[in-house]
Amino acid sequence: MSDIRKRAIAGLKTGDSFTLVRTFTEEETLYFGEISRDQNPVHYSDEFAQAKNLQGKICHGLLVGGMITEVGGQIGWLASGMNFRFRRPVYFGDTITCVFTITEVDERNRARAEAILSNQHGEPVIEAWLTGVLPGPREQQVMSAMISEEKTASAG
Repeated sequence: MSDIRKRAIAGLKTGDSFTLVRTFTEEETLYFGEISRDQNPVHYSDEFAQAKNLQGKICHGLLVGGMITEVGGQIGWLASGMNFRFRRPVYFGDTITCVFTITEVDERNRARAEAILSNQHGEPVIEAWLTGVLPGPREQQVMSAMISEEKTASAG
C-alpha cells in the first residue's frame, strides 16, 4: 500500500500535499479514447491537430486530469465536485507532475483541495479544484485493516 494511504490513516489536515509524476503515452490515450468514447480527431490525427494550431496529436485532457483520482483513491476521498481548467495541451511523452493540496477541512471532514498539474518544462497544463469528504475514524480503521490484509497476503 502506498505511503499516501498510510498518511490518510493517520489523519489529513489543511495544508497536506501529495505529489505524483507520470509520463503519458499514445497507447494510453488510444485506450482512454475507447473507454470514454471520445474520438475527437485531435487525439488521433497530427494533421487535424496541426489545423487546430497544435504541434501534433494530444492526450485526452480528462486522462491527464485523472491523476487527481490516484491521490483521491489512495486517501479515500469521496468526491462531490471537480472543476478543471485546461491551460496547455499535453503531448505523448510529456511528463506531468501533479501537486494535490488540501486547502480546507471542516469538523465533519468535508474538504476542499486544489491540484496543479505541470509539464516537464514547469508550465501548468491543468488546474483543478475539488470538493469532497475525507475519511473519518471508521473509514481509517477499515483502510488500516486493508493494509494489514495486504501484508499478510504478500507474506504468504
